[in-house]
Amino acid sequence: MSHSHDDPKYPVHKTDAQWRSELDPMQYQVARHAATERAFTGKYWDHTERGEYNCIGCGTPLFDSSTKFDAGCGWPSYYAPINSEMIERVVDRTHGMVRVEVRCNNCGTHLGHVFEDGPEPTGERFCINSAAIDFAPK
Repeated sequence: MSHSHDDPKYPVHKTDAQWRSELDPMQYQVARHAATERAFTGKYWDHTERGEYNCIGCGTPLFDSSTKFDAGCGWPSYYAPINSEMIERVVDRTHGMVRVEVRCNNCGTHLGHVFEDGPEPTGERFCINSAAIDFAPK
């Protein structure tokens, strides 16, 4: 399933060729075609440095290390975004499930999914592909 990501609702527009040239193959498949990296293979699933995790597509700060927690699922997990307005939520009915996909609201990059089994205070778990984010130390 591929999304039409040249959607005018996103402020950042790039051609498919631009996306391909800026991202490595795994980043491209995750960010532009909603692929999922295998659990426990991404570079950030057990990453604990202090800092921010920015969108791989446009650099928007999305998650802060202070909200990261070990969900045991093999992907970076956060209980809240830095700014909820920068996270687009889309109902995803692929793979025989109903899930909530999360994308960067600035460029449409697929980030992962959000689940309702996270810790307080939000009760949410943003399960994010390492390939969709880029860490900036504080």
